[in-house]
Amino acid sequence: MGKKTATAVNKNKEKRQARKLEQRRIADGMTHVTNANKLEELATLCKELLVYQSNNLEVDMYIQRVTELDKNVLQWAIDLTERNMKNLYETCAWGWNRDRKVEEMTEDSAWYLIAKEKDSLLAFSHFRFDLDFGDPVLYCYEVQVEADGRRRGLGQRMLRVLEKLAAATRMRSVRLTALTHNPSASAFFRACGYSLDDTSPPKEEANHYEILSKSTCLTDTDLDKNPELDGA
Repeated sequence: MGKKTATAVNKNKEKRQARKLEQRRIADGMTHVTNANKLEELATLCKELLVYQSNNLEVDMYIQRVTELDKNVLQWAIDLTERNMKNLYETCAWGWNRDRKVEEMTEDSAWYLIAKEKDSLLAFSHFRFDLDFGDPVLYCYEVQVEADGRRRGLGQRMLRVLEKLAAATRMRSVRLTALTHNPSASAFFRACGYSLDDTSPPKEEANHYEILSKSTCLTDTDLDKNPELDGA
C-alpha cells in the first residue's frame, strides 16, 4: 500500500482537530449545566425582574427546585397544565397521559418559576438547565397562565426571567417545544423574539411540534472572560 498523500494526511488531521474541538465544546457545556444545577439560589440572578406591576397586576415571583416546592403549589401547577393543555395534546400524535406528564414535572432536575398576586397563584414555568444536542440550554418545558393573568404581559415577563437566568448561568439559549396546532402560543413566542431552532425536526418527520429558541447572544469569549456571567 502506498504512502498517504499530503492532502489525505491534512484531512485526517483536520478531522481529529474538529473532533477535539467538539468534545471540548460539549465538555465545557456540561460544566456550565452542572454549575447551574448546583446553585442554591437563582433569585439573586434576576431579582429586578421578579416583581411585576402592570395592567392592574401586582405580581411577585419566586424560584424553587421541585424538591423544595410546596406540594399544594405543585399540584396546582399539574392541574393548570392539564386544564390548559389536555385538549391540545389529545389532538396530536403525543396524546394526553397525565401520569407521564406528572413524572416529567416532578423529576428532580426540574425548577419552577411561580407567579402569584397576593395569595392567588397566577402562572408558572417549569424549566431545566440541560445539555441539548451538545448545547448548554435553559429548556422551558411549560409556561402556563391562569385565565385571569392572560394578555396582561405576565407571560412575557416570565420569559424575560428565564432569559436572564440563561445568560447569567452561561446557557447558550432558552429553548422550548411548541405545538404547531396551537397558533396563539406560537405567535406569542415569536412576538417575544423566539424563532425556529436548528434542532427542530423537518415537518415531514414531526408536523405536530417545533423547537423554538432565543439566543443569549453569548460567545465563548464572553463566557470565559466576563465574571458577571459566572453562575457557579
